[in-house]
Amino acid sequence: MAIQTTNPATNKLIKSFDEMTAAAVDKAVTNATTFFDQWKSTDYKVRAQLLYKVAGLMRAKKQDLANTITLEMGKLLAHAEGEIKLSAEIFDYYAKNAESFLADKTLNPVHGKALIRYSPVGVLLGIQPWNFPFYQVARFAAPNIMIGNTVLIKHASNVPQCAIAIEELFIEAGAPLGLYTNLLLSGQRATALVADPRIKGVSLTGSEVAGASVAAEAGKHIKKSVLELGGSDAFIILEDADIDQAVAWAVVGRINNNGQCCVASKRFIAVESIADQFLEKFKNKMAELVVGDPMEATTDLGPLCNEESAVKIADQVKRAVAGGAKILLGGKRVDRAGAYMEATILTNVLPANPVFYEEFFGPVALFFKVKNEQEAIALANNSPFGLGGSVFTQDIKRGERIANQIDTGMVFINHPTWTQADLPFGGTKGSGYGRELAEVGIDEFVNKKLIRVSELSDPF
Repeated sequence: MAIQTTNPATNKLIKSFDEMTAAAVDKAVTNATTFFDQWKSTDYKVRAQLLYKVAGLMRAKKQDLANTITLEMGKLLAHAEGEIKLSAEIFDYYAKNAESFLADKTLNPVHGKALIRYSPVGVLLGIQPWNFPFYQVARFAAPNIMIGNTVLIKHASNVPQCAIAIEELFIEAGAPLGLYTNLLLSGQRATALVADPRIKGVSLTGSEVAGASVAAEAGKHIKKSVLELGGSDAFIILEDADIDQAVAWAVVGRINNNGQCCVASKRFIAVESIADQFLEKFKNKMAELVVGDPMEATTDLGPLCNEESAVKIADQVKRAVAGGAKILLGGKRVDRAGAYMEATILTNVLPANPVFYEEFFGPVALFFKVKNEQEAIALANNSPFGLGGSVFTQDIKRGERIANQIDTGMVFINHPTWTQADLPFGGTKGSGYGRELAEVGIDEFVNKKLIRVSELSDPF
């Protein structure tokens, strides 16, 4: 795939970039390896000072950075500004908390004394997606830099200017050569890079196909990997839910990031007593969405990230209908230049339909009516994915009980699956493994070394 900026609102090519040569990549890995020997011994306060500077620069340059996001992948400008804000918060969060998270953990063995000491593992490769081009990098880079690791970033090929801008933030903040390095590479070359013995671990956010390829390469070379892959989050509406609240959040949950979010609400499951009421209101709100230029404040729904993605999801809808699904709303490409797709609602999507187990990465909602909460739970779990999910009910204890039965990494009650610096993020099943963010997000790429002190009379 070419490394280039194509504005998805117009499908016009803006700028192309050359891939790095093999020699340049080797030099980047060498620099990261060399600097790791120094960085692993720096004080936490030195590391934190750097991240605080990066966060401050993000806030100072928020408008320009947000414009770049919107230009390259079509996110609504206001949402792009929100992404910059969230990314800065993540850098601040780890700058503030990493030292306490990584403090020695005292153990109480039967004999002697013991502790767990955290130490960095080395150079890490982060393979990042286009849909949240700053946030995804922040949640990988911030904790690992605070640990004392050095990072190489292979960003998505359609957001090269975002990738370059992040590296420039680090340089302006005073990051030494080798601490944070952007690699302009194809995905295939990034996967091959996992085999380099100087790289000690890899984290990927992306498709199942890419995740399987990277995990296989990491496993072959006995390296730790963290994967955050696709999702098909269930959004359960029970009979005691506040329907208007559920509808409002359903639209946000499905249309956030123009529908291109791993934790977007994608399967809407309503118990039959309130299903028709919810669906009618949901349809009306989805129909009111204003499609337009993502740079305009009046736009509710912008383009998909590129023409290929728009073609793919339009084809998914066609295949769904061929398999027996019904179109309640939308279902077609928008008649305008750019990678646009109508806000769409599909019903009657049965397990025999080839699309039933697929992820819809765009503004397409699947609606299901069930008899009761037991059927809702069963349907929510009938998916190869296990990233997030939501339960809407005014009985919080009931919501928690249902959440316990949903086989995902995250469940939100009375809110779509969401993210913030101090909440762990990750899934199970086909959605990957490992966690990012919060305290547990700093545990992935560390050596948790046991140090035990024995008494002279110790029987061991």
